[in-house]
Amino acid sequence: MDQTNKLPRVAYFCMEYGLHEDFKIYSGGLGILAGDLLKAAKDGGYPMVGIGILWRQGYTHQIIGRDGTLYDCFPDYRYDFLKDTGVTVQVLIRGRQVKAKVWECEQYGNVPLYLLDTCLPQQDSCLTGQLYGWFEEERIAQEMLLGIGGVRALRKLGIDVDIYHFNDSHPLFAGIELIREQMEGNGLDFDDALEHVRKHIVFTTHTPVKAGNETHGHDILQYMGAYDGLTYGQMLQIGGSPFSMTAAGLYLSSRANAVSKLHGETARKMWAGVPGGSSILSITNGVHNGTWQDPKIISAYKNGGDIWKVHMELKRALLEEVFRRNGVRLREDVLTVGFARRAAPYKRSDLIFYSEKIIGKLLREQKIQIIFSGKAHPNDREGKKIIGNLVNWARKYSGSVVFLQDYDMKIGKMLTRGCDVWLNNPIRPMEASGTSGMKAAMNGVLNFSVLDGWWPEACRHGVNGWQIGGGYTGKNRDESDAGSLYQVLTEEILPAYRNRDAWVQMMRASIEMSSWQFSSARMIKEYYEKLYSR
Repeated sequence: MDQTNKLPRVAYFCMEYGLHEDFKIYSGGLGILAGDLLKAAKDGGYPMVGIGILWRQGYTHQIIGRDGTLYDCFPDYRYDFLKDTGVTVQVLIRGRQVKAKVWECEQYGNVPLYLLDTCLPQQDSCLTGQLYGWFEEERIAQEMLLGIGGVRALRKLGIDVDIYHFNDSHPLFAGIELIREQMEGNGLDFDDALEHVRKHIVFTTHTPVKAGNETHGHDILQYMGAYDGLTYGQMLQIGGSPFSMTAAGLYLSSRANAVSKLHGETARKMWAGVPGGSSILSITNGVHNGTWQDPKIISAYKNGGDIWKVHMELKRALLEEVFRRNGVRLREDVLTVGFARRAAPYKRSDLIFYSEKIIGKLLREQKIQIIFSGKAHPNDREGKKIIGNLVNWARKYSGSVVFLQDYDMKIGKMLTRGCDVWLNNPIRPMEASGTSGMKAAMNGVLNFSVLDGWWPEACRHGVNGWQIGGGYTGKNRDESDAGSLYQVLTEEILPAYRNRDAWVQMMRASIEMSSWQFSSARMIKEYYEKLYSR
């Protein structure tokens, strides 16, 4: 870009970053989105830095025992490629000064990412051990470190910032620290400090389920030291009681965005009673082509090559990996459906088994085969039950259904390049975006999805993929969506799969639709135009 010197410098705060499968400081979609954005910023020459945490034990290494039980392991990771900035910061947490070292990462084609690390010699506090680990006190402590410590790291690094972008509510305490700075450093009263700070904060909200948005009691926030010099009345004004991290993010920001058009409609309704809630923008997520789009696929698409031949190479590689990991030999001539998600009830991972009579016949006759993957939070019993259920289906139909354990970016890349169809069937409108479908689409893997998240903006039924249902949200929702799923699968998708030329034409339409419209390059361009401009 030739105008970057005129653009605002952005500090992008996020709890996790998915830059590469070997750098285990991410759990899933939120972190991978953040990693893709930092790469797009580097590609486009945008003035941005990232602020995060160096998670020494990552999220969870999740394996499945012979009895189907899920086991969580937390190995210690070491990363020799990180640069020592020589900077340390301190944050007062629970009445004690916690020191954090600041590392710099530019290893994966990203703009500088600064990571705070408390796992230091002579310090018994390792808050930066497990991503989303432990319980409420530790979560608040980690968020204080990210927000308060992140702002202090920027100051000591000498990085001047125009815009602070909070990706989800975890970095919220950075806003409190910015207010404290203005009150203590510049002598402003609270209202003037708040007005000043608001001009420099933007906020992205993700979870379209009100119960899924984080809240805390004021007593625990006071105990932890999260008030950071503010009073109860001031914190009450910012986040209410109990203190809503999302409401506070909206209150503190000059602009806020949702991550798809439908999510924007949902979020504006959900937060209409909160200052800033009714003016939430819609900026649809995008994914990084260089990370997720296979170079041979895009080359074949651009140069009139044999897309099917390339697709079959990727499919064979996936099936070989399935055999290596699970000992199951799937067939390359059978329609292969992929489903990989965080284990959450609203994602309805087993909806395709709603009628075992119908799906069982298709599996036994080897009309289709299904590859599942996903992780559950270590403390989420319901999520682990969901995965256990998928493992049981895989054992029942062992030649046609597979569950790949320990889902990560490597598995995600293989699945979104090597499957024929990408299945997504959340309860509408609970899917904020659904970026895995974008990754599949730009590799010519055809989406088969409920009209939720990004898909209503992209879907041309029978042209670049297929929709499930018509957005029905009534009492018999599961029955309605499952009925549509089976009808489209048997009457449209399977016949289309037998027509090679028609299928390849749909693959081309999918790649054409997604390669720019749902790329992180388009997303960051919109961020600078709509979110960061003042």
